[in-house]
Amino acid sequence: MKWFLFHRLMALLPVLFVVSLVVFCLVHLAPGDPVLVILGNDASPQDIATLRQQMGLDQPLLAQFVRWFGAVISGDLGHSLFLNASVTDLFMQHLAPTMSLAFYALAIALTFGLAGGVVSAWQHGRLADRVIRSLATFGMSVPGFLLGLFLIFVFAVRLRWFPVVGYRSTNDDGLLNLWYLTLPAIALGFRIAALISRMTRAVMLDVLQENYINTARAKGVPESLVLLRHTLKNALIPVLTICGESFASLVTGTIVIESVFGIPGIGSLIVDSIERRDFTVIQGVVLLITVCYVLINLLVDVLSYLADPRLSVEGSEN
Repeated sequence: MKWFLFHRLMALLPVLFVVSLVVFCLVHLAPGDPVLVILGNDASPQDIATLRQQMGLDQPLLAQFVRWFGAVISGDLGHSLFLNASVTDLFMQHLAPTMSLAFYALAIALTFGLAGGVVSAWQHGRLADRVIRSLATFGMSVPGFLLGLFLIFVFAVRLRWFPVVGYRSTNDDGLLNLWYLTLPAIALGFRIAALISRMTRAVMLDVLQENYINTARAKGVPESLVLLRHTLKNALIPVLTICGESFASLVTGTIVIESVFGIPGIGSLIVDSIERRDFTVIQGVVLLITVCYVLINLLVDVLSYLADPRLSVEGSEN
């Protein structure tokens, strides 16, 4: 296990380098100049040249990348070109809304996904199974932002059960925070719930065909115990893998949902930075998101191994 963790952490370095290089090139080669955003289009060429020199943007791209990546290795992600704060501080300031939304969406996805998968497998071929599979297909197909707009129109504008947009910190009122996050969490977690439901159903149907399940039924074990204790327990490992990968994608998927619902999270920070052409913030935040994504997948591998010791570390690595 120790060597497994060591190799996975070492594999993180080339991933970070490639991501850093790709993001740096995309950001700097894209149209737009932060100097013109700061000074305006009416600025004189002399003022533009002076500010570009002060910001280090007059140097070749390779020299800029080497300087920036060298600072990243030392733990310095740089400072915003527009805001008087470091990239790390900005990331931490916007992290709480994103993580609250991601955890809430994952809780909704787990609750309804597992319940739907169990009921669908239990009622295999019946009306409930067909309804749940139809909802899962719909959830896999509809974009999150479109579902979010629909939820706003129905539950916020028409019924007025939830606020249209906004966010409240958990330090103010936890229940009020959940009230503001419910609609965006549903919009974000609905697709994950559909994926978990389909995976749970498929795995449980396979497990229900095993001999030990038939033996348990022959011994008179109640069907509820067969489903929950024997069948669902063996279906949790692939579901755990999906949850880990889905949570990483939830963090990145909040970009659009946060913009739709006006939540000041990481997604809003990235969108605002792109509009301002704030190079250092975009590069640093994307790099931090990549680190979180890789570490979450590593945690999922470790939890899968601990949940079922029969899985070899080599198998988890693959």
